[in-house]
Amino acid sequence: MTSRAIAAPPAHPGQAWARKARALLELRAPLEFGLMLASLPILRRAPRGDGHPVLLLPGFGAGDLSLEPLRSFLKERGYEAETWGLGTNIGFQRRYNKVIEQKVRYLHHCHGRKVSVVGFSLGGVFAFYAAHAAPECVRLAITLGSPLRLDPDRPPAPAVRALYRALSKPYGPAIHQAHSRTRAMRTPPPVPSTCIYSQGDGIVPPHQATLDGDPKNHENLCVPGSHTGLAMNPAAMWIVADRLAQREGTWKPFKAPELIQRLNRGSGGAAP
Repeated sequence: MTSRAIAAPPAHPGQAWARKARALLELRAPLEFGLMLASLPILRRAPRGDGHPVLLLPGFGAGDLSLEPLRSFLKERGYEAETWGLGTNIGFQRRYNKVIEQKVRYLHHCHGRKVSVVGFSLGGVFAFYAAHAAPECVRLAITLGSPLRLDPDRPPAPAVRALYRALSKPYGPAIHQAHSRTRAMRTPPPVPSTCIYSQGDGIVPPHQATLDGDPKNHENLCVPGSHTGLAMNPAAMWIVADRLAQREGTWKPFKAPELIQRLNRGSGGAAP
């Protein structure tokens, strides 16, 4: 189920139109919340965890509330799941890097166990940063539609640029692109890692949300859906639970593509 990230070809009018169409399809995100509710009979059969701590990091312009469905799901699956507690994510800032690294080390110390880090959108960049900075404290790192590498000749989507100007002025998205060469946005961390992405993502294209890495330790997994709905996408939620449920030191690639399709149809049947 591992897929390789593919370098982006030069942009042309057809691609620009397709990008705009995907951006419009982001409006379907509320429907994905309903799909998640319809998929609860399957999600309740997702693998249970061993109680280790999980830190959830929100996307740009979002806060803890945006990750509440995922946090509640993981708590029900048996994890010590919590969100970052830093308010709204206002962009790529080094102070976030330091605080998140310190929080990972603190959770590791308090629980006496390694911490799994899951980041949605820009939160995934911070998740990979923490895994690079404190690999001895991190068990697993997962990203959900995260802009792990950017094209200097392709600016972020207009909605993202506007949000950056509103929350991170005067820098705008340039501050994110300026740090696009950090370790978190270059290579997978030295711990097991998973990049979850969508071909229908209208904000972060697949080639930006994936990284090349050793298939023995890293994977890129595609699910149907929008960008803004990824944190409550039932297939993505199942994958997160499945990845977290692996015993420490026994990581293997994900192998259940038929289940992803069933979850995204909202089937109420039993999980295999």
